[in-house]
Amino acid sequence: MSKLTPPTRQKIGSRTRLVHAGRDTDEQHGFINMPPWRGSTVLYPTYESLSARSQRYTYGTKGTPSTDALESAWTEISGAAQTVLAPTGLAAIALALMTAAKAGDHILITDSAYLPTRQFCNTILLRMGVETEYYDPCLGAEITTLFRPNTSLVLVEAPGSQSFEIQDIPAISRAAHERDICVIADNTWATPLFFPPHERGVDLAIEAGTKYLSGHSDLMLGLVSANERWRKRLRETYDCFAMCPGPEDIFLALRGLRSMELRLREAERQGLAMAHWFLSRPEVKDVLHPALPGHPGHAIWKRDFSGSSGLFSIILHPVPEAAVAAMLNGLELFGMGYSWGGFESLVIPFNCASYRTATRWNPGGPALRFQIGLENIEDLKDDLDRGFERLRNAV
Repeated sequence: MSKLTPPTRQKIGSRTRLVHAGRDTDEQHGFINMPPWRGSTVLYPTYESLSARSQRYTYGTKGTPSTDALESAWTEISGAAQTVLAPTGLAAIALALMTAAKAGDHILITDSAYLPTRQFCNTILLRMGVETEYYDPCLGAEITTLFRPNTSLVLVEAPGSQSFEIQDIPAISRAAHERDICVIADNTWATPLFFPPHERGVDLAIEAGTKYLSGHSDLMLGLVSANERWRKRLRETYDCFAMCPGPEDIFLALRGLRSMELRLREAERQGLAMAHWFLSRPEVKDVLHPALPGHPGHAIWKRDFSGSSGLFSIILHPVPEAAVAAMLNGLELFGMGYSWGGFESLVIPFNCASYRTATRWNPGGPALRFQIGLENIEDLKDDLDRGFERLRNAV
């Protein structure tokens, strides 16, 4: 952003910021996009510079112009003091947890967290001597009742993975910071565009760039941003692991960054349209979407978020599993696959009951999670209408 003066930089809108963040066309010889820098060995001009490691780039794991561009852009967009990159969203989660936790610690993880987060805590962190306790995501300031002298972090995720509970993150952050406890947030659903994590009290914010930053279902990437209090510790942990994403993935993420808000706004519009349509369907018992007024966490969502994305869940009225299979197997526009945030619509069945420990998952019928893509909305409705017909015929 070399051509933008600091005063201009302070007042530009989010779409303008996404276009210019992390980009300096003068250093890129006039080319608009940062190329994918590849490399491991970096040469030093003198013995003295090698001994002192006094130049900006010293080795491939310590960063390239490509990683600098994306880290700088994400730091600006998320209101952070530092960002580091990881090869996947799960790697970013692991990196954030390893930054804040140590042997002998007690940590609090929302019961609605992404399942691989739980698996990392229940295996790797357990072997390291870290005790994980899962808590009800509906707890706000009352989370203080779970704090112990050795509690080191609280992980929040809003909305919850698959089940879409909204957490009172500012209240949790205030309570945690009174005890010098780190607050980690998985902010992938909203991105910093719809939920500015550090402004809301989060210390370390995780983003799966695989999702909306990519936008095209063709890269794996994770990002962790830190506030001033945690920036040094995050960087030290990252440097010890050297978990570097590939240069082409960084290049694609930088390219996706420029249009992320346009895609996210369209995903929001499409997602809300489909959520309201599902509410009108007789086969649907409930729609789990925090932007809907009937959602239990809607008031908190409205206070803390400025938008919603295209991912939400529905609960069907009780039907046999074979009926759900008949519905899903014949869909033509909804693929069945994990991840989300791309241009295509997806659906997966899910059941949280087997792994919830602090809360009980009993929605009263089969659950489906939908990622609404960029197809024509009427085409999506027609595809699902035929699917519901197959479901009814199979009952």
